[in-house]
Amino acid sequence: MLIQGQVALVTGGGSGLGAATARHLAGQGAKVAILDFDADRAQAVAKDIGGIACPVDVSDEAAVGAAVEGAAKELGSPPRIAVSCAGVGMAARIVGREGKMSFDVFEKTLRVNLFGTYYMMSHAARLMAELDPTDTGERGVIINTASVAYQDGQLGQAAYAASKGAIASMCLPAAREFARSGIRVMSIAPGLFHTPMMEGLPEDVTAQITANIPFPARLGQPQEYALMAAQIIENPYLNGTTIRLDGAVRLPPR
Repeated sequence: MLIQGQVALVTGGGSGLGAATARHLAGQGAKVAILDFDADRAQAVAKDIGGIACPVDVSDEAAVGAAVEGAAKELGSPPRIAVSCAGVGMAARIVGREGKMSFDVFEKTLRVNLFGTYYMMSHAARLMAELDPTDTGERGVIINTASVAYQDGQLGQAAYAASKGAIASMCLPAAREFARSGIRVMSIAPGLFHTPMMEGLPEDVTAQITANIPFPARLGQPQEYALMAAQIIENPYLNGTTIRLDGAVRLPPR
């Protein structure tokens, strides 16, 4: 699918992977709506790229539905592109010191990462199905964000790995379901990327992390995630699978 002229929705578009994706798609001629919990960041990116900002809590299904509908109305068309980058990365042991449980972390992580992705995919697909197909027979492309943690989850990442594993697992059945409507579904599993989550780490910790990345021996750049998203959109035969984008890294136990 050509990106030029299409309406694109990006959750988490106010920073990190989402912001890079929003900027890249806008640079390719898409009309972009930024859906983000942080209204100020969303507005700042939207202003830079000539898009619109839609403040939303992705863990709230009704709010996601309203944001998707509102973005489609303001941009003049239902979306053909939807990219979910919103997420949290809280760490906690299942059973911590003195028997402390982490049910709250597990619930919040799944509500934001998994439920938020599911809500976005559902509402976007519903509107995409109303569109006329392109000359390639497509009505839309949905890209969800997993993580290498879905296969290489480290100590303390049970909640995060579970949320990202579910995103990867639902990719194929979602693609099979939406095939009748000409909607493709893919997921990207990024490795260790230079995002706000990583920027707060001390230099020695970052150096230790990057030492495990075979090549290129560095953190991934958000623009590289954006490039992968664009390549998925433009390649009509990519469907129903999860692509690791990780420099061949395999995370150690801790």
